[in-house]
Amino acid sequence: MSDDSPVFLVDPYSNPVAIRISGKASFQNVVPLKEFLKSSYAAGKRDFVFDFSQCLGMDSTVLGVLAGCALELRRLQPKGSLVLSRLSDRNLELVKNLGLHRIATVDTGDSVVTGAMTALTAKQLDELENARLCLEAHENLVAADAGNRDKFQDVISYLKKSVDEG
Repeated sequence: MSDDSPVFLVDPYSNPVAIRISGKASFQNVVPLKEFLKSSYAAGKRDFVFDFSQCLGMDSTVLGVLAGCALELRRLQPKGSLVLSRLSDRNLELVKNLGLHRIATVDTGDSVVTGAMTALTAKQLDELENARLCLEAHENLVAADAGNRDKFQDVISYLKKSVDEG
C-alpha cells in the first residue's frame, strides 16, 4: 500500500461501528468516509470507534469530517459517541490542537478494532464539490472549537469564494 492510497475499512454491523484508517487520509480521499458516516446515521447507528493504528497522517479536512461526525452524534436523539483510538503521537497532537478531544473520546489504551472489515470505494469529486467538502469540514472545526477560527479563517474565506463563484 502506498502513502497516497489510503483505505477506509469498516464494519458497519459491529456495535460500535468500527472504522480503520490505513495510509494517509486527506481531502483528496475522504469522500467515501463522509458518505459512509452519513448513511450510518440515517440507518440509526449512533456509536463509532476509529482505529488509527495504521493511519500515516491526516489533514485538516479529515479532522473536520471527524469533528462533523462528533457534532452530529451530539445532536442525534439518543446521542451517540465517537471514540478515536490508537492515535500516533503526531495524530494525537493534531486532534488535541484542534480541540477534537473535547467532543470525542480519545482512547489512550490499546483497544483493537476487530471483525470483518470491508474497504470503502474511492470517489473523486469535481472542483466545486471538493471546495464544498473542504468548506464544510473547516466550518466543523470552528464549530468544534472557536479557537480554530483564527487558524482557518483564510482557508474558509477562500473556500467560500470558490463555492460562491461555482
